[in-house]
Amino acid sequence: MDAKTAAKAIRKGDISPVYLLYGSEKYQMKQFVEMLKEKVVEEEHRDFAIIPYDLTETPIEVVVEEAETAPFLVPKKLIIVRDTSVFAAGKDSGKIEHRIETLLTYMDNPTDYSVIVFMVQSEKLDERKKLVKRLKSDASVIAFSPLGGDDLVAWVHKRAGEREVQLAAGAAETLIQYTGTGLQSLAAEIDKLCLYAGAQGTISSTDVESLVPRSTEQNVFAMVEDLANLRLDKALSIFYELLKQKEEPIKIAALITRQFRIILQVKELSGQSYSQQQIASQLSLHPYGVKVAGEQARRFHPEQLRQLLFELGELDYHMKTGVVDKVLGLELFLMKMGMGASV
Repeated sequence: MDAKTAAKAIRKGDISPVYLLYGSEKYQMKQFVEMLKEKVVEEEHRDFAIIPYDLTETPIEVVVEEAETAPFLVPKKLIIVRDTSVFAAGKDSGKIEHRIETLLTYMDNPTDYSVIVFMVQSEKLDERKKLVKRLKSDASVIAFSPLGGDDLVAWVHKRAGEREVQLAAGAAETLIQYTGTGLQSLAAEIDKLCLYAGAQGTISSTDVESLVPRSTEQNVFAMVEDLANLRLDKALSIFYELLKQKEEPIKIAALITRQFRIILQVKELSGQSYSQQQIASQLSLHPYGVKVAGEQARRFHPEQLRQLLFELGELDYHMKTGVVDKVLGLELFLMKMGMGASV
């Protein structure tokens, strides 16, 4: 079951007795749980009706016992259980032994006054486990994966729209470029920009550039984008700003190398007819990063990228051994690339 289908069912009052949530997109997972809280437990009952557990500290049979115990002073209760190993492939500390059969038995005849939500802190479940198979057969398993490139941009627009604010063309992309792909960080920056724009206002790319800070990684990401588009002045401007922030040139060069390696890998996998999602999974990258890398890859031949990586490797060696001044060496590389990177 996907999150949208599950959310739609919950809003209609069709609530499962047990949910198993997992995936790398923790923000969406938390939002899903918040929606469940609103639908299952009235606000004035939440101090008594929402019960947290952690399977690294509590046996699963205690969770089942809680679910079977009638609620006190409230009509329903929501049991939220964190897990790192019972449903995933990881190993726990060995301090807790879980009687898995108690949950399997409970699922045969769950109570109508308890909802159990397992939040698995893992990108994947252990499909070999009987418990996982049982939950999957009951359609209670929901994956929370990173949003694809276009879906992420749409999410940014929707988040701003909920606050009666619009984003001008390109502003969402600029925000993602500045903030990264984490929904938690994006949500915080969108809220800040919406306060600045005001109701019925519009956020421009200039507003994003003025108000949203960029991490070193995001600065390097933008620098590579500028180099790919032969915007040498902008790339050098970012480089000099990073130096003012006391960033180490060797670290900057390493981040540039990483991005060009990703561009080459995306180009090669795209040439083998891999989809954007498949490439993201293969390289353990966010789909939006794959989308941008794919666009950048079109500006280079594979041999150009290999040559760039070779030159960056040489530069790294020369900087670390003192053959070349670190700042001057990286500056010359950027100037050379910015003036001759076109395909």
